[in-house]
Amino acid sequence: MKRHYGEDYPRPVDDRLPMVLVICDGLGDRPLRELGGLTPSEAARTPNLDALVGSGLSGWHLPFGWGRATSSEVSHWAMLGLSECEFPGRSLLEAFGNGISVEAGKGTVYLSLRTSRSKGELVWVDGRCAADDAGDAALLWAELAEFASGYDVEVIPLTTRPGEAILLHGDPAARVTDSDPFFEHLHPWLDVQPARAQSEALADKVRQYLLRARAVLQESLVNRDRRARRLPALDVVTSKWSGGCRTRPEFADVVGVRGGIVASTALYRGLASFLDMEFRTPPDNLSLAEDMAYKVRLAAELIDDGCSFVHLHTKATDEAGHTKSPTAKRDVLEQIDGGLAGLQDLAAAAVVIVTGDHATPSRDGLLHAGEATPLCLAGPTISADETQSFGERSMRSGALGIVSACEILPLMSSFANRPYLLGHIPGASTVVLPDNPAPMRIESV
Repeated sequence: MKRHYGEDYPRPVDDRLPMVLVICDGLGDRPLRELGGLTPSEAARTPNLDALVGSGLSGWHLPFGWGRATSSEVSHWAMLGLSECEFPGRSLLEAFGNGISVEAGKGTVYLSLRTSRSKGELVWVDGRCAADDAGDAALLWAELAEFASGYDVEVIPLTTRPGEAILLHGDPAARVTDSDPFFEHLHPWLDVQPARAQSEALADKVRQYLLRARAVLQESLVNRDRRARRLPALDVVTSKWSGGCRTRPEFADVVGVRGGIVASTALYRGLASFLDMEFRTPPDNLSLAEDMAYKVRLAAELIDDGCSFVHLHTKATDEAGHTKSPTAKRDVLEQIDGGLAGLQDLAAAAVVIVTGDHATPSRDGLLHAGEATPLCLAGPTISADETQSFGERSMRSGALGIVSACEILPLMSSFANRPYLLGHIPGASTVVLPDNPAPMRIESV
């Protein structure tokens, strides 16, 4: 290393490394009798993940602490270093992911056509729009759009998802509660209430629109025809994920580096679009192993194109968990591992984390759990701990201990030789050392 005039120490070289965050959605699970008391991660044969664990540091990812069950979008917002920014709501991200560019000053709510049964004054949601219902759903949304303006809202059906729509309104700061019960075996169709101050007007507007929609759907000729064909009527609209767009943070400004996302679903396409990140997706009709291998190659391409951070995502583990079949989740993990042979090569030139965004137990009557998910950190700057296999219990004693969602990026940045140095102020505060802080420019004379 070269010393400069008057300096006692050699000048550092630029050895910053790219960062790759691999998320197996809903990875965490519980010991299951169907798997001999093992979790799906422990029961699965995962030689590629085991090799990565053996070369790196291990621990547990608890996004927001024990018992704090989280959704994917809330966990990702924190993992991507955006905790200090207002979360815009999943409905807005889904809108962007479906090609609906919501302008600043607008709010959003996500709507779904559902089937239901009544019991007294309560409505119990018991089904959703099927793939074959696209034609009926389009006709029903057209009926519901006719009176939306009377409630000062606009309803935009999603062309890629039959039965789903985005409700646009004019108050980006307002937030309302979900009428979608989520836990349909426990709760009926829910009242819409203000979720923060000064949201009463929006809550009343959405409530009245949904009640009117219910009445229209029950009398709709489309639903009468469905009943005649012995199909359930799509006779209730549920709402969820209230959001809004006051300002749009850019990932590069907040985190400090250019970022990209490799994924297959609208949520992550929308996250990339909203945050001005690069987005890549593999072709359809690949096997799960082929899909993962393709995503690893896309991550490497984004790095070559100048992204210092890449998020690689698979939904398959979460979907398997929701089937409540432990063997299905185990088998999915084995297929995913089959596509991760290239991950070890990637970790030779980048800092890589493999973990989950939350736990999705593949048994018991809950959606997500506030429990641990395995976390592995590997890369050329990392000395391995003693952990040798991928799974909850083996990685519990790893050197990293418990890592929260907002610690993911700072942890990666340190081993990538690009941590934000507390005490140094190169500009607006960022999560990692910024790639391009504003330079002083000498004006030409």
